[in-house]
Amino acid sequence: MKAIIIEDEKLAAQLLSIQLKEHEQIQLLGVFDNGYNGLKAIQELKPDLVFLDIELPKLTGLELLELLDDPPMIIFTTAYNQYAIEAFERNAIDYLLKPFSKKRLFEAIEKAKLKNADSDTPNYKPIISDIQQQSNSFLDRIAVKDKSNIHLIATPDIYFLEAQDDYVSIHTSDKAYLKNARLKFYEQNLDPKKFIRVHRSYIVNTAFIHKLENYSKDSYLLILTNGGKVSISRSGLQLLRQVLDL
Repeated sequence: MKAIIIEDEKLAAQLLSIQLKEHEQIQLLGVFDNGYNGLKAIQELKPDLVFLDIELPKLTGLELLELLDDPPMIIFTTAYNQYAIEAFERNAIDYLLKPFSKKRLFEAIEKAKLKNADSDTPNYKPIISDIQQQSNSFLDRIAVKDKSNIHLIATPDIYFLEAQDDYVSIHTSDKAYLKNARLKFYEQNLDPKKFIRVHRSYIVNTAFIHKLENYSKDSYLLILTNGGKVSISRSGLQLLRQVLDL
């Protein structure tokens, strides 16, 4: 199996490289020390197997996974806190909790070999969702792929998010970015004191609300500071009043 390592800790990457070169069925194609270069390597080298750290510069391991259209098999190599272990055990091929032995590494490779015989494309979205929710922290940025470009959108810069079939349109002051995701994920992982789901199709950043406008007898529109207009449902209006103490 062709493999790459995405790991920013130099000693950990060196040790893993040495151990992998001792495995006769692994062809190591390269080592990459940040998420951005790792993503490019996956797209260009098409490895069968990736040893992926979670905490990485430029793009985290989770952000990298979100941007992959056709992900390879992933073995997580992490010193991540205990809360993430259940998510790995439910959804990952395997994970290696640092520091790990060569024996434990080879066991993980055996699992990957068995999975390699399965033609199903791995689905890592449950891991992303589980770890994010268990971390007790809210998203502070969203990574979006736009053709060959990667944009890291700071959440304070988002005016609103809009559901569009299997995508979410993320609206900022200058552009709307499409992300292959569900609005429910952002409802659960954006700060609910700042981002409110005012409609089944919309989440709004309260910092950019200008005024509430009566559209018809029981319908309202939110007018944003940039002039944008967002529909608001009856339940969304109640939630808005509750959060903003209106």
